[in-house]
Order: sequence, then structure tokens, then C-alpha cells
Amino acid sequence: MQHRNEQGFTLVELMIVVMIVGVLAAVAIPMYQVVPERSMGTEATTALGLVKDAMRAYYAEHGSYADASFTDGALVTAGGVLGMSANDLEGRYFSEECYTFDGASGANTFTIKCDGLQSTAMCGSDVSGVMKTINQDGDIVGN
Repeated sequence: MQHRNEQGFTLVELMIVVMIVGVLAAVAIPMYQVVPERSMGTEATTALGLVKDAMRAYYAEHGSYADASFTDGALVTAGGVLGMSANDLEGRYFSEECYTFDGASGANTFTIKCDGLQSTAMCGSDVSGVMKTINQDGDIVGN
């Protein structure tokens, strides 16, 4: 009687490995899909922080926010009131056109909106669904 020295894996062992890899992939892929969206939103959050700082500097100098100088929907860079230029807000995903003012004239509050749908930046089409707002307290709301 001859004994063969068989080497290798059985079909059952291979199928178990394939199932384990499939389960790991099913769990990992959705987790990593959120990372790019979060990084895109970070660019908007950073720029909104710059605008908030400019508004606070304006308040310190004039005793009120710059809302009386804007109308709803006006670009943050309008008239150079805040001392910000288009270059200050240009990024990979968001452009100057994304950042607009919302508020009431004479109020001691402001809201700045960043709407990715308005972006003309290089990768602006990637952020068409991103919208963030910031108020005078620094509260950022959005996706």
C-alpha cells in the first residue's frame, strides 16, 4: 500500500477563508467611505473659522458685526468689509462663491453659510451636497 503525501488546502478550508475576507470587507469598506467626505468638510470648517475670526475683529473695531454692510446671500468677500479676499477662501473643494452671509441688519448675530453646490473649485463637484453654517458663537452646523 502506497501512502501519498498530500499537501494543500481542502475546499472547505478555502471557502472559510473567502467568507472571513468577505465579512471583513463588508464591514471595512463603508467605514472608509466616510473619511473623504469628512476631510472635504474640514476645508469648509477651517474657512468658516477664518470668517468668524474676521467678523469678531470687525466687532472689536466697530462695536457691531458687519451684518449691516451685507444683504442676505452676499459673498463674504463683498466690498472688502472683512478684509478677506477670494484667495483666502479658495481651496481644493470650496471657492469664494460658497461662503455667503445670512442675517438681519442691525442685529448682534450673524450666520455664514458654506454651500458646496456653489463651488467653482477644482474638485467642487465632489462637495455639491455639503452645506455648513457658522454663527457668532462659533457653532458649526452641517454635514
